[in-house]
Amino acid sequence: MTTSTSSQSLWQRVTAPLSSGPAAYGFLALYVLACSILLVTNPRTELSTDVVFVLFLLSMLVAYRSRVAAWFKVILGVFALGVVLPYFGTLNPFYIDVATQAGIFTTLALGLNVVVGFAGLLDLGYVAFFAVGAYAWGIFSTPQISQINPAWGPVDPVMFYPFLIIGLILGLITGVLLGLPVLRLRGDYLAIVTLGFGEVIRVVANNLDRPINITNGSQGIRAIERPPLIIVDQIRNLGVVADDNRLYQLFFYYLVLIILLLTVIVVARLKHSRIGRAWEAIREDEVAAVAQGIPRVRMKLMAFAIGASFAGVMGVVFASKQLFINPPTFDLLRSINILVMVILGGMGSIPGAMLGAIIVTMLDLQILPRIAAVLREAQAAGAPIPRQFDPTQYQRLLFGLLLVVMMIFRPEGLWPDERRREEQHEIEIAEEELEVDKDAKPTSPNSGR
Repeated sequence: MTTSTSSQSLWQRVTAPLSSGPAAYGFLALYVLACSILLVTNPRTELSTDVVFVLFLLSMLVAYRSRVAAWFKVILGVFALGVVLPYFGTLNPFYIDVATQAGIFTTLALGLNVVVGFAGLLDLGYVAFFAVGAYAWGIFSTPQISQINPAWGPVDPVMFYPFLIIGLILGLITGVLLGLPVLRLRGDYLAIVTLGFGEVIRVVANNLDRPINITNGSQGIRAIERPPLIIVDQIRNLGVVADDNRLYQLFFYYLVLIILLLTVIVVARLKHSRIGRAWEAIREDEVAAVAQGIPRVRMKLMAFAIGASFAGVMGVVFASKQLFINPPTFDLLRSINILVMVILGGMGSIPGAMLGAIIVTMLDLQILPRIAAVLREAQAAGAPIPRQFDPTQYQRLLFGLLLVVMMIFRPEGLWPDERRREEQHEIEIAEEELEVDKDAKPTSPNSGR
């Protein structure tokens, strides 16, 4: 324990000058500038660019945690996410799409973190709320609505913007409907019921094509409408040469970025409010929380509703971006993936959930496929690598091993909540002191009498 504490203090002594004071401003500026230059000067799709791209995204989390002025963080964020990354996306559209996907799943991870991390309610059916928002826009924006009633027609594409609010409301209502039956459940029982709820939504979407064709069943909904690009003429008047697909990529990137920023602000305000403290009390000891006068029913329903509302909004965005949705898109593995993001980063931690979402999304969409491509090139060059070995085929195994390693060596997560970290170290210190006391306790020959 002494070695761990000394190494930790040494790490803190090394990083402390870089997290506050003038050195922090210089370090952050150089970090963001170096990553930006490396990205812009190397737009090729290769493993080295992938690594720089991940470091570039993580720079925003480093800036978020550093003790520098808020205005400096805003300037860095606007420069990196508002200027450099979109420009890099025009050079290589693949990376702007990956960044958009990372933003979508980061928002989902923050929403699930409210339920699991703040309130301590294990939800394995979180993707159901994502599906509700996606199917709402998919049905109403396509001729699928005419299958329900021939007199109805698709809504105007500009209704996409009001549907963001409608998706939020639908997610909120669905979260309350899930929360009502499970108010008295905890632990494994809660996990089983929420898992069943997520599967029920998927099965309903898969079978709701008869007697009235609402969801088009297993074939899914195609040709989902995108919102109109209102300022496209103004953008082209500025001399920007880009087709509609490229402009839509930038549009969804900025839209997801705005929603993500609003989500971070809302979740942070909730965490440090009376509601957040009530959730934390319920998470730590529900009986004691009720004895202190905390309304258990209201707080649990609020956690489910708020977490689900973020997923409902992102469901609408996801459906419009992908242009196609079907039931397998919202299966149990999607919920498990989002839960892995929260656990990996640190339950109850806002930057931790964001870090976990970025890592898992990058591994899933970028790093593992790139490693597989490098291995195939090595195989073609004659390297003794089995042809059956493909990292993308062992994705679930790798994520499972990652969680096992995390639970053994760092159960609080990569970027834990400060309070959870202190509690974890207090438990470790108490156990260590207890073992020392047992070892130091003298034994007498007559102790057995």
